[in-house]
Amino acid sequence: MAAIDAFSAGSVPDRSAVGASLPVVSVPDSPNWSQELRDVVRDVGELLESLAITPSALDVDVAADFPLRVPRAFVRRMQRGNPADPLLRQVLPLAAENVAVPGFSADPLAEAAATVAPALIQKYAGRVLLITASACAVHCRYCFRRNFPYSEHRLGVADEALAAIREDSSITEVIASGGDPLMLTDVHFSRLLSALEAIPHVRRLRIHTRLPVVIPSRVTRSLLERLAGSRLGVVVVLHINHPNEIDAEVVGAVRDLNGAGLTVLNQAVLLAGVNDDIEVQVDLSGRLFDAGILPYYLHLLDPVAGAHHMLVDDERASQLYAAMRARLPGYLVPRLARETPGQPAKDWLVG
Repeated sequence: MAAIDAFSAGSVPDRSAVGASLPVVSVPDSPNWSQELRDVVRDVGELLESLAITPSALDVDVAADFPLRVPRAFVRRMQRGNPADPLLRQVLPLAAENVAVPGFSADPLAEAAATVAPALIQKYAGRVLLITASACAVHCRYCFRRNFPYSEHRLGVADEALAAIREDSSITEVIASGGDPLMLTDVHFSRLLSALEAIPHVRRLRIHTRLPVVIPSRVTRSLLERLAGSRLGVVVVLHINHPNEIDAEVVGAVRDLNGAGLTVLNQAVLLAGVNDDIEVQVDLSGRLFDAGILPYYLHLLDPVAGAHHMLVDDERASQLYAAMRARLPGYLVPRLARETPGQPAKDWLVG
């Protein structure tokens, strides 16, 4: 099978096979996600001007190696005039990123050592992570793959990766990651799905994505129909760190995912100045559940170079988590977790 080109992202999705039986709530007939993907904000000055924030209010890095990239739909949820806005803080490059801090590295999870084939990483038994795309719609400043060598993993799904999955019958779950797997067009994503469906021992597909959050129109009718009809058990893991990220469009996209019979979970990262507050965490869990998303993980920051200024230390994290457990029912409390390279599973921290 030929490699699936990740740079087909952004072309108009194929909607020729839309079925009337799928319970779709809000998906439009003419999706505009590809246009939104092309029209992202890339200039720091433009972003701050649109929010009525003067650059002098923040120590920004306008020439960051990991450049600014943020969809306008996400910008519209930011608070005008607030340089401490929690959504802005997640995407704005600051000069603090250039400070070298011991223990913070380009490969904080030692993924190079866990690579078993091009585009294929295995850290835990029974499941593998497939690098399906090299790009994201939004550049999060704390991204642990901000320095990932995508060029070494081919910009798509390699034959060797699929062959390695076929040859290992212990693999029952494939985690589509990247980059963001939904940067693939519907046509290319369907080809990937078909390749995985043809491997008998693969039972589940987990899609880790931020696109339904930052560009909700990415949840197209044809994508929903394809996922709903898959023989695989499909789990969509979103990445929402703050309740202000959830607006009516995001809720509509999630309802469509739910309506297609998909399990929708959320994993967040605990970030200083973004969500290291009990009221924010309680509100986030409640709004996630109301939107049809189950809180799954609250990750401690992976020590990637350039993100030290967003670190919440273990003591503060444990205190916050204890307060969450005291305020929320168990099903609304995500697992506070850290990923440690070489361990057979994530470490769970308790308050």
